[in-house]
Amino acid sequence: MVTSPTPSVRKLSKLEGIKEQSNFLREPLATELQQDTTHFTEDAIQILKFHGSYQQDNRDNRVKGQEKDYQLMLRTRNPGGFIPPELYLTLDRLSEEYGNHTLRVTTRQGFQLHGVLKKNLKATIASIINSMGSTLGACGDLNRNVMAPPAPYKNKPEYQYAQEYAVKVADLLTPQTGAYYEIWLDGEKAISAEEAPEVKAARQRNGNGTIFSDKEEPIYGTHYMPRKFKCSVTVPGDNSIDLYTQDVTLVVITNNQGELTGFNVFVGGGMGRTHNKEETFARLADPLGYVEKDDVYDLLKAIVATQRDYGDRINRRHARMKYLLQDWGVDKFRATVEGYFGKEIAPSKPLPPFKYQDYLGWNEQGDGKLFLGISIENGRVKDEGNFQLKTALRDITKQFALPMLLSANHNIVLYEIEPSQKQEIEQILEQRGIQITPEGIEPLVRYSMACPALPTCGLAIAESERALPGMVERIRVLLNKLGLEQEHFVIRMTGCPNGCARPYMAELGFVGSLPGKYQVWLGGSPDQTRLAQPYVERMPAEELETFLEPILVYFKQERQTAEESFGDFCDRVGFDAIRKYTVTYQSGASLGNEEEIDKPAKKKDVGKNRRHRVRLRDDLHARLKAAADEQGRTMTDIASEALEAYLAKVSS
Repeated sequence: MVTSPTPSVRKLSKLEGIKEQSNFLREPLATELQQDTTHFTEDAIQILKFHGSYQQDNRDNRVKGQEKDYQLMLRTRNPGGFIPPELYLTLDRLSEEYGNHTLRVTTRQGFQLHGVLKKNLKATIASIINSMGSTLGACGDLNRNVMAPPAPYKNKPEYQYAQEYAVKVADLLTPQTGAYYEIWLDGEKAISAEEAPEVKAARQRNGNGTIFSDKEEPIYGTHYMPRKFKCSVTVPGDNSIDLYTQDVTLVVITNNQGELTGFNVFVGGGMGRTHNKEETFARLADPLGYVEKDDVYDLLKAIVATQRDYGDRINRRHARMKYLLQDWGVDKFRATVEGYFGKEIAPSKPLPPFKYQDYLGWNEQGDGKLFLGISIENGRVKDEGNFQLKTALRDITKQFALPMLLSANHNIVLYEIEPSQKQEIEQILEQRGIQITPEGIEPLVRYSMACPALPTCGLAIAESERALPGMVERIRVLLNKLGLEQEHFVIRMTGCPNGCARPYMAELGFVGSLPGKYQVWLGGSPDQTRLAQPYVERMPAEELETFLEPILVYFKQERQTAEESFGDFCDRVGFDAIRKYTVTYQSGASLGNEEEIDKPAKKKDVGKNRRHRVRLRDDLHARLKAAADEQGRTMTDIASEALEAYLAKVSS
């Protein structure tokens, strides 16, 4: 039997005291909510997170000497990304009435609502709860939204099990405090889906010290978890939910008849880190073993109890479960979990390789109905110019009452679509400027992600959501220029090292390190099964092309096959080889697309007759190229001739 460790004599972090004094997530939030102020105090902010909200301020609106532009971000908790139509319409309305007129699909399959004022927070959360939604546990030191593949197959039982157990795991680990309904609904418990009886029973079953029988929170206790805790459920081969980045992932195992037998379990993944703190790092999850379906709740409680009781509550930078795995090793971690579990964990079952899936475009559900995956750049649901996604989704939801699943790549899947509705839905989307054919989506955009970052995220160091579209466009221009028109790879960007968009799994990752500068990570896999590595610490955004060109040229010249991906190439050849090539690389054209651009400079020629780059506007570059083609000359010759004439005129 495992017992909780003796508390350390070292001083616990400040937040542990705030949680202890909160009366199970009530104070000082409940008191401050009644006060006529524009913002919450720091202690209340920490408790507010457990209720699904972050206090932010719009940095674009900061004025020296004036109060910050305080506003609240709300995040929904919806296991497996499930959003019923009535909840979506409520969120759409709230974004217009109280928010900034947009919604944002998160990388954990929830919605975020930005721009809510403190005076409107209670009405906003109450509306969400009364529309079969919740924000409880979407943030804070507890289990976050549980993820599952956004694939509503009715003829593939493993996918149905994944959705089912995402809900059950979420229910098991949902906070039991009455604070949520007391504060936001004045104590009235909202009508919600009934919990499975086995989940209720498991929550109260003590096992070997996994619960506190005398606490309002039987699993979490007074202090909840040391840090956030993330779970997912998936099926063999499906990595649509970035399974290696989770604290716990369950992989559905079925028999030949398609019946659920149990789960393979992975533990210890996590993305968050801190710049210049080598003791913080991104980490991939390890396989822990296999558990029978009847024991899965007890094993989950044992894993939670291990992190709850042994996770670092002194240093929050060292508090995620990944550090416990790293410090102990998998064997010690497994042995401790088994002590709480009361039995040995079986070896893992064989699994096929995991592949990334995004489920875009039209798909068969398997029961005669259809589902439609819609790509949403950086997850932002908005109306802007001819792009009217927000209006289109509102019209479709009102007319057809379709449920939706949100994806981990912040896209939306509409499902339960009758074949007779397909044409009308397509017309609504096309009329609003929405591309629904996967082949019509720029691949770099399709496989990219960015976090919101500036101006609202308080942790952001650099731009992300507002910067990535322009950078993706510049990368496409560069690829085309280098003769890599068909090439694409996974690009992810975050404004800080916390890694909400999981950049450390990307083939090309950008992590904000200073305003306008990014740490660049290379070498992740297209299927997000391998960790990337940091290549440079501070790349100025304006030097993107100069930085990437030699690496991409090397990739073009030395890839083993046409199918070898950019991330696989970087991982195979290694950073030493890439750096050696880039040091000797000399761009063969200073002004545009010319045939010698692929040629690196020979080492003995470095520094001799070197051409320097001059950037031109796109329209001027096109005119220059057309003139060069017409005259049978190079763009460099024409440009040099024009510049010499101009400089001669100026000097005279």
